[in-house]
Amino acid sequence: MSDQRKQSLLPWLAFVTLGLIWGLSFLFFKLGVRDMSPTALVFIRSASGAIALALIMRATGQSLFGGKLRERAVHFAVIGLTNAVIPWVAIAWGEQTISSGLASILNATSPFWIAVLIYWVIPAERPSAANYAGVLIGIAGTAILVIPDITQHGLAGNLLGALAVVLASMAYAVSVLYIRVKMRGIDVFQLSLGQLVASTVIAFPLAITALPHVHLEWVSMGAVVALGALGSGVAYLLYYYTINTLGPVRGVGVTFIVPITAVFWGVVLLGESLNVAIVAGMAVILFGIVLTNRRKRAAPQPEVEQEREEAAV
Repeated sequence: MSDQRKQSLLPWLAFVTLGLIWGLSFLFFKLGVRDMSPTALVFIRSASGAIALALIMRATGQSLFGGKLRERAVHFAVIGLTNAVIPWVAIAWGEQTISSGLASILNATSPFWIAVLIYWVIPAERPSAANYAGVLIGIAGTAILVIPDITQHGLAGNLLGALAVVLASMAYAVSVLYIRVKMRGIDVFQLSLGQLVASTVIAFPLAITALPHVHLEWVSMGAVVALGALGSGVAYLLYYYTINTLGPVRGVGVTFIVPITAVFWGVVLLGESLNVAIVAGMAVILFGIVLTNRRKRAAPQPEVEQEREEAAV
């Protein structure tokens, strides 16, 4: 395989790996909030993620912040809020009153919000009509995929819980566009670590009163630490890499495959079975991803058009 071919496949390998990692996230959220508050969960997740990533960077001989921590502190704080503290607290709080299935549908609307906001924020990267159709189809496929869960458990919870997860998906969209506009070109390791350190600092005062009441159950604590070290420390490296290489709408399209990978883990780890609705949902989601990643045709160059006209004559 040529080097160019490998380079073109790497973003998609990262995309799929990220989906597999985040496929466990809603389960970890559910396990975590049983024994701790949403703010305590966010603090422990952020801290464990920052520690894990710092150790990885040190082991590989990389500079933690490239000597630019002070000048990038505000940027790290913004993405720490919009890509960690706000959405993580909102999802953890929302999952106390709504089902994981409904939460996964609402979380999958992030590409939709990006597709809407990018129209004004980054006009040069506006999606095509097919891309917008792919986003909507992906959301529809996610809804189909969790129909069995909703049928079994109902739309458990209330409107505020659902709105909290919608707020989380909008916050993710804002963070992606902010990074695209203000932080393009920053090393993904430094970007990921900066966000996790910022979210740890921001979450600590919010969680300080809740930390003494955390129940040290090994299942819930292990889930939150794994959520931080793997679902944040490692996953954000893949996340920012896919955004930088595939673009905001395509990169965040990973939220569409998270329900698919959640089903995969359910089959592998819990022995759950597949049904028609799940297979249909997967097919619809994959079709939506294909449309979302369909690139615009380049506009013909003037000289090419002139050559065509002359040839026609």
